[in-house]
Amino acid sequence: MTPHYFLAIDLGATSGRVILATLDGEKLDLEVLHRFPTRLIEVGGNYYWNLYALYEDILQGLTEAGKRRLPIASVGIDTWGVDFVAIGRDGMPLGLPRAYRDPYTNGAPEAYFQRIPRREVYDRTGIQIMNFNSLFQLYAQHEAGSTALAEADTILFMPDALAYLLTGGKVCEYTILSTSQFMNPRTKQIDGELLAAAGVDARLFPEVTMPGTRIGTLLPSLARQTGLGEVPVVAVAGHDTGSAVAAVPADGERFAYLSSGTWSLMGIELREPEITEDSYAMNFTNEGGVDGTTRFLKNITGMWLLEQCRAAWKREGREYTYPEIMKLMRSTAPSAAVIDPDAAAFAAPTDMPEAIRCYCRETGLAVPAGDAAMMRLIFDSLAAKYAEVLDKLRSVAPFPIEVLHVIGGGAQNDLLNQMTADACGIPVVAGPSEATALGNVMVQARAAGLVGSLGEMRRYIRRSIETKTFEPRK
Repeated sequence: MTPHYFLAIDLGATSGRVILATLDGEKLDLEVLHRFPTRLIEVGGNYYWNLYALYEDILQGLTEAGKRRLPIASVGIDTWGVDFVAIGRDGMPLGLPRAYRDPYTNGAPEAYFQRIPRREVYDRTGIQIMNFNSLFQLYAQHEAGSTALAEADTILFMPDALAYLLTGGKVCEYTILSTSQFMNPRTKQIDGELLAAAGVDARLFPEVTMPGTRIGTLLPSLARQTGLGEVPVVAVAGHDTGSAVAAVPADGERFAYLSSGTWSLMGIELREPEITEDSYAMNFTNEGGVDGTTRFLKNITGMWLLEQCRAAWKREGREYTYPEIMKLMRSTAPSAAVIDPDAAAFAAPTDMPEAIRCYCRETGLAVPAGDAAMMRLIFDSLAAKYAEVLDKLRSVAPFPIEVLHVIGGGAQNDLLNQMTADACGIPVVAGPSEATALGNVMVQARAAGLVGSLGEMRRYIRRSIETKTFEPRK
């Protein structure tokens, strides 16, 4: 079979990649052409994404692809959720987009609930209440008199904004919209009343687009600059977790997934949203997936804790590689008790080790004695949190959960995967680590007519990757 080539632009909260994918009819191979940081900058106490740095890095990756002189079928972009860009009447971004880790939304949900009650917001969206959700960002910006919001002609979520800069086409992709807390998960359309209560007109958002829709082609100037020609840009599952879950190499439906990275997202795949008393009490979320599926899941603070500790230790002159961390873990006794990784104190501290020590002192837990004990506490706490969330998923799943698929960067963390299997009591299947890019590419491949159903996409991925299984121990 003649090979087919696709480009996946995969932007996470800490790093991004431009990836070349080759499909030969049997397997799919990935090659990273360009890797770069997703730059978060602070100006005047506010946190922004450096949109133009991301744009330049994307063009650098596309130019590397252009040097290959390959017939690229299409390009797809996925990013983290909730953040957005205001576009002015002249077609240009109105400043840099605010970042979800900016504390400017602290207290915004409670203020918004004075207009529409908390329970009604959940019933209308099925989304976990988190202060950085797009609805509360928009409310906070409106209340602060944001010039960008006041002058906006269009609002685009991050993957849609980047696709717009490449093509000039404006869309509102379904899976990224579903993270916003102003989409009705039953109709899959924007809830204008929720936006109006935030002071925002729903007409600022383009028409909702499903994964697999062609947005446009590279602008003529970019087609020449990159050497790719006027290649189509396709709306994939624009939310990185939506793309990742599409790449779960499951055979059947009796599984849960754990997308493990800076954030951990644990959930199950459903045909319809699960919006009930129990889901509300447990603060679970219903996000959009490929083929109109619902990703019923819980957001969990993941490797953010460890990464922020590593950054703090590095500033103090102690730098740990992951192999060194694994070695230290194996020689460190299990923690006597665990912390809650989702505690507010860990959202955006300037010194994560000190934040954890303070949390332990305030809650009566033993303070970790040294870096290795801190690492072990983080790992033990994550495994315990995963087991807690899995038990809640079991209580609502319409099927028995027989296996947990760990995807994303955390799939390479053998120690945490074994600890998770032990804590959860079911097998953990780890892989693929590049799930987001694989899901991104497979949606493009389906748009090109190379694969059919979601099940067929997953079979293709199973043929292309190796997984590792961790059986639970007592």
